[in-house]
Amino acid sequence: MDKKIMIEKMNGALGLREEINEIIDNLYEKGLDNVCWLGIGGTYASAMQATVHMKEKTSLEVFYQNAAEYLTTGNKRITDRTLVIISSVTGNTKEIVQSVKKLNDMGVVVLGFIDNSSAELASMVTYCISYPENEQLKFFMVADRLMYLRGEFNDYEKFYQQMDEHFANDIVNIEVNADKFASDFAEKHHNDKIHYFVGAGNQWGATYSYAMCYWEEQHWLRTRPIEAGEFFHGMFEVVDKDTPVTVYVGEDTQRFLSERVAKFLPRICGNYTIIDSKDYELPGISEEYRGTLSPFVFHAINNRIDAHIEHLNRHPMSIRRYYRALEY
Repeated sequence: MDKKIMIEKMNGALGLREEINEIIDNLYEKGLDNVCWLGIGGTYASAMQATVHMKEKTSLEVFYQNAAEYLTTGNKRITDRTLVIISSVTGNTKEIVQSVKKLNDMGVVVLGFIDNSSAELASMVTYCISYPENEQLKFFMVADRLMYLRGEFNDYEKFYQQMDEHFANDIVNIEVNADKFASDFAEKHHNDKIHYFVGAGNQWGATYSYAMCYWEEQHWLRTRPIEAGEFFHGMFEVVDKDTPVTVYVGEDTQRFLSERVAKFLPRICGNYTIIDSKDYELPGISEEYRGTLSPFVFHAINNRIDAHIEHLNRHPMSIRRYYRALEY
C-alpha cells in the first residue's frame, strides 16, 4: 500500500465532479426521459449499484442494461431522449464497443468514462471523461448531480464538502486498519472449493462483482453471489457447518436484509464471516451519509483480502486463462 498515491487517485476522481456537473447540467436542461447505466461484467455490476443508489430517491426512470443482452434483444426504453452511461478501462471491450455503435446509429447521448483516452471507444461516445479507477465513485457523482438538479438531493453541497475534505483519507485508512482482518480471512479461505458471498442494497452489485470478477476471474476460485433477500429461498438449504459464507452488512436502507442472514447463519453454519461497515470509522462524514458510502468501505476491505490471496496462492491477479486469450 502506498497511502500517498492512493489518496491522490481518490482525490483525483473527486476532482472530476466539476467536469461531470457541466455535462449533466447541460443535458438536463435539454431534457431527458430516462437514464440507462449500461455495462458488462464489472461495469454491469457498477451499473446495478448506480441504479439502486438512485431508484429509491428519484422519480426519474433509471435502469441498468447488460450490453450483450442489449445487442441481442434491444431495449425499447432506450431512445434519443435517453442518457446512456458507460465505463471501460481498456476502451475495447467488444460488447461495449458494439453497443455504442448501435446507440450512435439511434442518436442516443452516451457519457463514457473511458480510462484509455486514446482508445477508439473514447472518440465514439458523445462525452468522454478519462481518469483511471474509482468507477463507482464516478457513477455516483453523475447520479447525485441528476438528483440534485431535480430537487431530490438537498444535502448535495454539504455531502460533497465532506467528501472533498475527508473521503480519500478515510477510505485509505480503512485499507490500513482492515489489513490484519484481511490477512486472517485470506489465510482461512484462499483454497476454498466454493465460497458464497451475500449482499443487499447498494452493495449487491459489488457483491456480484467481487464474486465473479475478482474471485472467479482473477483468483480462479469458485464462488456464488446471492442477494440477501433471496438467501432464504434456496441457497440456505445447501449451507452446513463447514460451508464458507461471507455476508456484507451495509448501512443503507436494505441493511435489514443482510442483518437477517447474519443473525440466522450461526444456527446452521460454523464457517461464516460477517463484514459490517459499522465497524469502520469515517471521520468527518455525517452519520446520515454512511449508508451511501458503505460500498466504498467494503471495497477497501476487499482490496486487502485480494492482496493477501494473491500472495498466498502465488497467482498474479492479472493472469487470465481464457478472457481475451481465446475467441468466443
